[in-house]
Amino acid sequence: MSSIYNKTDNDVIISRINKLTFESKAVWGKMTVDQMLKHTNKAVIVAFGENEIKVNFLMKFLGKMIKNKIFNSEFKKNSPTAKEFIFTDKYDFESSRNELIKNFSRFAEGENSIKLTNHPFWGKMSSEDWDKLMWKHVDHHLRQFGV
Repeated sequence: MSSIYNKTDNDVIISRINKLTFESKAVWGKMTVDQMLKHTNKAVIVAFGENEIKVNFLMKFLGKMIKNKIFNSEFKKNSPTAKEFIFTDKYDFESSRNELIKNFSRFAEGENSIKLTNHPFWGKMSSEDWDKLMWKHVDHHLRQFGV
């Protein structure tokens, strides 16, 4: 699998993000391209400890139970997401894209870029877990928009 920490692999994701336009349409799902950019960026910055998520005990338990299954399979289309990652307004496309590029690029600094080792939903996270989660999540949404 490709790695968010590898500069060449990271640049592949950045290149795909750059192929998006404000006219890009989803192949599946309800999000617009600007909403997807906000959604993925909000998930990315969790790794840096810059987006605090509140999760109740039941959801923490569920996350820990399904973590290995989710991390080791393809993300399913139209999967549910936490309310903190749902964006329904209209957003500036260029600034949203640039923000995601800036933050995703930070992973290429290496495993030390990750500041959060205990995810509020998934539980204990190794650098390998973050690598899988961030790659699969961003890749999933880029495929959602055909890039």
